[in-house]
Amino acid sequence: MSTGTDVSLSSYDEDQGSKLIRKAREAPFVPIGMAGFAAIVAYGLYKLKSRGNTKMSVHLIHMRVAAQGFVVGAMTLGRFLQGISKFVVPINRFL
Repeated sequence: MSTGTDVSLSSYDEDQGSKLIRKAREAPFVPIGMAGFAAIVAYGLYKLKSRGNTKMSVHLIHMRVAAQGFVVGAMTLGRFLQGISKFVVPINRFL
């Protein structure tokens, strides 16, 4: 007896690795933004010991702003390239 909903089981069969790869191919700037965020946070934590006279709260705020700026920049660049490829030049062949 059919309930009227046709559920595809192919999305349930993929594991986490293949799902991450599929999502990265759909939106390649998301993993770039995540990697940049992690790199900036790691660098900020590394430089935490040698911050000099700077207060810890100011150092953490600067680190947060830099990491968020990188993510927003990556998202903006991705949307810009997506708009360019949609209306001007197809960029999909380069990715």
